[in-house]
Amino acid sequence: MRGWDAARVAREAGARLGEPARRRSDGPPGPGRAVVDSRAAGPGDLFVGLRGERADGGRFAPQAIADGAWGALVDPSAADGAREAAVAAGAALLVADDPLGALQRLATAWRRELGCPVVGITGSTGKTSTKDILRGMLDPHLRVVATDENLNTDIGLPLTILGAPAGSEALVLEMAMRGRRQIAELAAIAEPDVGVVVNVGPVHLELLGSLEAIAETKAELIRDLPAHGTAIVPADEPLLASHRRDDIRTVTFGPGGDVDELPEGLDLPFGSAHMRRNALAALAAARAIGVEPRGAVRVALSRLRGERLALADGIVIVNDCYNANPMSMRAALDDLAETAPARRVAVLGDMLELGPSQLGHHEQLGRQARAAGVGLLVTVGPLAAHAAEAFGSGSQAVPDAATAARLVDRLLEPRDTVLVKGSRGVGLEVVAEALLAARGEGQWARS
Repeated sequence: MRGWDAARVAREAGARLGEPARRRSDGPPGPGRAVVDSRAAGPGDLFVGLRGERADGGRFAPQAIADGAWGALVDPSAADGAREAAVAAGAALLVADDPLGALQRLATAWRRELGCPVVGITGSTGKTSTKDILRGMLDPHLRVVATDENLNTDIGLPLTILGAPAGSEALVLEMAMRGRRQIAELAAIAEPDVGVVVNVGPVHLELLGSLEAIAETKAELIRDLPAHGTAIVPADEPLLASHRRDDIRTVTFGPGGDVDELPEGLDLPFGSAHMRRNALAALAAARAIGVEPRGAVRVALSRLRGERLALADGIVIVNDCYNANPMSMRAALDDLAETAPARRVAVLGDMLELGPSQLGHHEQLGRQARAAGVGLLVTVGPLAAHAAEAFGSGSQAVPDAATAARLVDRLLEPRDTVLVKGSRGVGLEVVAEALLAARGEGQWARS
């Protein structure tokens, strides 16, 4: 948006320009990005005041402007409070009845201005890793902007788009889902050319009720692709079969699919089966926008998603505690079985939002851990305790992450590989942080 003046920004957002900005002589006329946290606002930023459950972000607009923000987008109730600061600083004040909707409209306008290919990625598990791999594949060839951390919602996705500089040559956008129509909302903002559905699994069953409903919601991405678009789907997922379209190109990946193996000479920094499957989806997406990845691919996995931390005595922590569901737990245990050189230790927390079948899923988790050769299982939370019961001898169930951290620290042996994974609400990052603090400064290993 750097080349847009305040009037253009307001028009594209569907907002009213409450206070025309005096053009500054020390920078470009338009904002470089949008932010919703006033503490992060600085020179060149458009601060968007969103109304939350506990506070109206618009009331922080004066401080954001005082800190140098290019301007503020607020609702009418916050406009009077921000006007004096905007006039004093020569900042722009934009007023909209629905600031979030205005933010989203502005993102769509900027996506169209960029005119570059957009890849949308969703899935029950592995969408973040697939996004990270695709960014690594594209980086040597194109100027790429991809979703950072968890900016994959109706707020985070437009912030990602608006942070893309002019001249960006590809956008890789992760799309999260918790209910019906949410993927459709994100697709309407991003207008992707390529839609990737990594998989369909038992995630958010409590909200959606069935795997068929989850597939239907994920398939909103396929449904809303333009006529020139490309859908990328697993070859072995029958739940998506009825959602395919005849008027767009469909590329399948995985065993028996259109993209079923990685080309010779493509060097990826991991060897686990589920990560290589994610890489097939990423490869299909790269090809869909005209890129053929070659050579070594540098992949920086997002925080708390399969990070490997090497400690003293050859101990490695696999810090994969951003979230968990039956599908991702199984993949993580398979990876532990494939990569651990000695004893396999698993610290597994509750898997949330699984609905009436939650106890059965946790019992199955315990049996999977036993089949994966886990030598020590520590479960965290009341649901995960059922996994410990199903696992049997060699397991211990504890109520919270802090207790797990103390217990695991006492039980670790040299050369152990420790998988730490659970739903976000369990807060298992405490375990990895405590082990790092107790055992000295570690180093991040290759993922």
